[in-house]
Amino acid sequence: MDLSLFSLKNYQNNLSNGSVTWSSPSNIALVKYWGKKEHQIPENPSISFTLDDCKTITELNYQRKEQVEDAFSFKVYLDEEFKPDFHPKIETFFKRIESYVPFLKEFHFTIKTKNTFPHSSGIASSASGMSALALCIMSIEKQLNPGLTDSDFIKKASFLARLGSGSACRSLEGDLVVWGKHPEIEGSNDLFGVKYPYKVHDNFKNYQDTILLVDKGEKQVSSTVGHNLMHGHPFAKQRFEQAVDNISKIKNILETGDLEAFIALVESEALTLHAMMMTSMPYFILMKPNTLEIINKIWRFRQETGLPISFTLDAGANVHVLYPEKDAKQIYEFIKTELVAFCQNGHYICDKIGFGAKQL
Repeated sequence: MDLSLFSLKNYQNNLSNGSVTWSSPSNIALVKYWGKKEHQIPENPSISFTLDDCKTITELNYQRKEQVEDAFSFKVYLDEEFKPDFHPKIETFFKRIESYVPFLKEFHFTIKTKNTFPHSSGIASSASGMSALALCIMSIEKQLNPGLTDSDFIKKASFLARLGSGSACRSLEGDLVVWGKHPEIEGSNDLFGVKYPYKVHDNFKNYQDTILLVDKGEKQVSSTVGHNLMHGHPFAKQRFEQAVDNISKIKNILETGDLEAFIALVESEALTLHAMMMTSMPYFILMKPNTLEIINKIWRFRQETGLPISFTLDAGANVHVLYPEKDAKQIYEFIKTELVAFCQNGHYICDKIGFGAKQL
């Protein structure tokens, strides 16, 4: 794809100052992306459920500089607290996207952000955070370039978000988003996420995700480091092939509503992701003893009741418990009585499939 499509040309500098606010959700991958090439290009395609309640709300205040200088100027606040340690990540993001949004150095920005879930706890706060920031930046571009269509706005916002955090490009729309080129998914590509374009069975409508917060602390290993360990990984090639194959399989599963096949695929994907971490060099384990306790209890409950409960994991210890809306009452009762005891301080989040970002 021609990257010049994302360049901003011939805009009028008629903005002085203002403010934009976006809310953008996190997402949970069903087929995982693990391993990337240069420029945040994924080694394999992925597909995710967009979440509803787990989101980042970002307010971007912008003020035109009196004198343009060759430096980015911004301050970042999380929950009203000044966060200088966020500076390097935002600086890297701005450097990556500057050629596509060349007005960045013309303004001083105040970035005020807050999450509805614990930061750095394996609920992809970088996905919701970077997508919310990319959307705020695109709202400024829209004011500079009012002719920008809604579809081009979302496409470019997803493209920019990817350069901040790969999985962020899957957070802008819903309820299912594909990122990464796949021969069977029309419009799919490596540069931005696309809304899943095919029929989805009613079994997967309003799917529930209860997130069990086993460990709310910082991960011992960042996702960036983890992705890089796929270079030279002894099983990388087979893993990438498996992901491509699983996208083909899940396409059929989503159409037919086959819950048994869905459960087998998403649980296998979750465990494969962690197997890649455990077999990299250096190797690491992000699951905790309570993660395994929860998984075993889910398996036992499913075997005893026949109910379609399943789990998936991100790159962390927390467990996403997935189940259809029609079985929510029984499964939620099981979660409360049997699984919450394994959460840190008994904390968990009830979420479900959502439909993407919103301007506030």
